[in-house]
Amino acid sequence: MAGPLRIDEPSAPPAAPGFALWQLGFRPFYLLASGFAALSVPLWALQFAGWLGRPYLPAAIWHAHEMIFGFALAVVVGFLFTAGRNWSNQPTPTGGTLAAIAALWLAARVLVLTPFGWAAAVANAAFPLAAAIVLAIPFYRARNRRNYFFVALLALMSAAVLAVHLGQLGVIRVPGSVGIQVALDVILFIMAVMGGRVIPMFTSNGVPGANARRRPLLERAALGSTLLLLAGDALQAPGAVLAVLAAACGLAHLARWSLWDTFKTWRTPLVWVLHVAYLWIPVHLLLRAGAALGWLAPSVATHALTVGAVGGLIIGMTTRTARGHTGRPLRADGYEVVCYVLVLLAAIVRVFLPWLAPVLTLPAVLASAVLWSGAFGLYAVRYWPVLTRPRLDGRPG
Repeated sequence: MAGPLRIDEPSAPPAAPGFALWQLGFRPFYLLASGFAALSVPLWALQFAGWLGRPYLPAAIWHAHEMIFGFALAVVVGFLFTAGRNWSNQPTPTGGTLAAIAALWLAARVLVLTPFGWAAAVANAAFPLAAAIVLAIPFYRARNRRNYFFVALLALMSAAVLAVHLGQLGVIRVPGSVGIQVALDVILFIMAVMGGRVIPMFTSNGVPGANARRRPLLERAALGSTLLLLAGDALQAPGAVLAVLAAACGLAHLARWSLWDTFKTWRTPLVWVLHVAYLWIPVHLLLRAGAALGWLAPSVATHALTVGAVGGLIIGMTTRTARGHTGRPLRADGYEVVCYVLVLLAAIVRVFLPWLAPVLTLPAVLASAVLWSGAFGLYAVRYWPVLTRPRLDGRPG
C-alpha cells in the first residue's frame, strides 16, 4: 500500500548514461505525444477564441484530427510496438526503422499546417498504415492470431484519416466528421480491449485486498456493442438508432467497470487513475445517447471521451509502462499524481461547465486547455531523462 506522496519524493535511482530513445517504440512516441499534447491544445484554444488563423483543415476538424491521428495514435503505436514484442517474442521496430516511422508522424503534423493538402493526406494515411505493416510482421511470424485485429484497426485508422482529407479536398462527398467519428470509435474499441485486459490485472496484483472480476458474457457485450456503434457511425445510422446503441454500450461498460473493485484503489494512484479514466467511457456513451436525441451538445459527449477517457488512460498508461519498461518501481510519485489530477480536472471543466452553463464555454475551453497542457508538459519534462536513457537494470529495451 502506498504511503503519503510528496512532490519531491525520489522515484528511482539516477538514470543510466547513454542515449536510448530508439531502443523501443514507447520511448519516442510517448515523448512526441506528450510534447505535442502540451502545445497543440493551447493553440486550438487560441483558435477557438479567435486569436489565431486557421490551418489547412477547418479549425474544429484540425483540432479533432490532431488529437486523434496525432496525439492518441502516437501513443497507441508506441504502446503496440512495445507490447507487441512481448506478445510475439519477435522484434518490433527499433533504431533507424523506428526513427523513420517517428519522422513520418512528425511530417504529418507539420504538413497539416501547410497549404499542401495532398501531401498532408498521404503522410497522415501512411503513418498508421506503416505501423500496421511493421506490426503485422512479428505477429505473423509468431502466429499471434489473438492480436491480428490490432493490425486491422491501424489499417482502418489509415482509411479514416484518408477519408477526412479526401472529403476536404473535394474528392469524395463524405463530411470530415464521419471519418473523425469512426476514428474515435476505433480508439474507443482499443481502449476497451486494453482496459479490459490490464485494469483488472493491475488491480488484483497491485492493490491489497482487491479482487477485480471479469464475466465472459459481459466482456463480449461491452466489446460487441462498441463494434456495433462503430458500424452505426460508419453507415451514418439515424440518431435514434445511434442513441439506443450508445446507451446499451454505455450500460455494458458501466457494468464491466463495476466489477473491478475501484473503491479499494484510492491509495494506489498508478491504479486508480486507470479506473477513473475508464469510468469516462460509460459517461461518454450515455452523454452521446443524449446528444443523438438532441438533449445536449455533441461536443459535451465527445470531450468526455477525448479528455476524460483518452487523456486519463494515456497519462496513466504512459507513466506505468514507461516505469515498467525502464526498470523503475511501479509507484507513482508526486509529480505523476499532479499529472493525473490535472487531466481529471481538465475533463471535468471541459465537459460539465459548458453543459451546465453554456455561456461559460469559452472560459471552460481555455481553462481546460491550461490544465491539459500543464499535465502533459509536466510529463514530457519529467520523463525526458527516463525515455532517452537506458534501463536502470541494464536490460535491453
